[in-house]
Amino acid sequence: MASGNMKAIKRRIKSVKSTKQITKAMELVASSKQRKAKQRAENARPYFEAQYEMLNKIAQGDGVGTSVFTKKREIKNRLFVVVAGDRGLAGGYNSNVFKMVAAECKDDTAKPKIIAIGKKTIDYFEKNGYDVIQKYPGFAENLKVGYCSDIAVTAVNMFKGGEVDEVSIFYTTFVSSLQQNPTKFKLVPVDTESDKGSKPISLTDYDPSPEAVFERIIPQFLLSIVFCAVCESYACEQSARRIAMESATDNAQQMIEDLSLLYNRARQEKITNEINEIVSGANAI
Repeated sequence: MASGNMKAIKRRIKSVKSTKQITKAMELVASSKQRKAKQRAENARPYFEAQYEMLNKIAQGDGVGTSVFTKKREIKNRLFVVVAGDRGLAGGYNSNVFKMVAAECKDDTAKPKIIAIGKKTIDYFEKNGYDVIQKYPGFAENLKVGYCSDIAVTAVNMFKGGEVDEVSIFYTTFVSSLQQNPTKFKLVPVDTESDKGSKPISLTDYDPSPEAVFERIIPQFLLSIVFCAVCESYACEQSARRIAMESATDNAQQMIEDLSLLYNRARQEKITNEINEIVSGANAI
């Protein structure tokens, strides 16, 4: 093998080693962020569960049947709150959410309006011609309750004003470090028929009325869902990135070993050829 090829292999080994250092560093950073994000998601769940339990308790009682948030409408326009990442290199984390959204609205006559959380979300939906009404890049890492409140208020106002007939949120649920599931959750209208026929007897009095309390809770409920969904999704993003970078590091190491073996074989071949030339020259003399 020519010495030029040996130099090319050596340059390739150096390049792959440099890539391995980057992927290893990204794996360590993602691992550190994952621990914090997982803790934040676990801390957010009790608040969401308490809100959800209270809302269901009121919704399944009497007195909220006339609320605008429980009335079923013909679905003509929809609003999707979509949570994904600000960066790539996280395996299928971003694309799995986008595929779920595309499958959900493939039969719609009009594309849904989008509230995009994450730079990748903004880029994807703008590129594909969706109406992105609000954009929140860099949202998950520096999560602010005020932004969640803005999203909740926008969703409530658009639903009450008749601009949309259904509001849903798409995000990724954190199951474990190795499993993250893309999830859809319908925000409004609220389903009050899931436990129909077995409604609990309510011993709670609501002032001024169950409907008034129910409508007052809805924006807070949506805020808590958005906050929890972003926390869950961010933990999933870091887990997916850690796994992807760990796999990339392992692949880089395997490539270095293969290239090193190829280099050593080429070097041995070159040495053997030189020895043969020397011996042939000596015999000729």
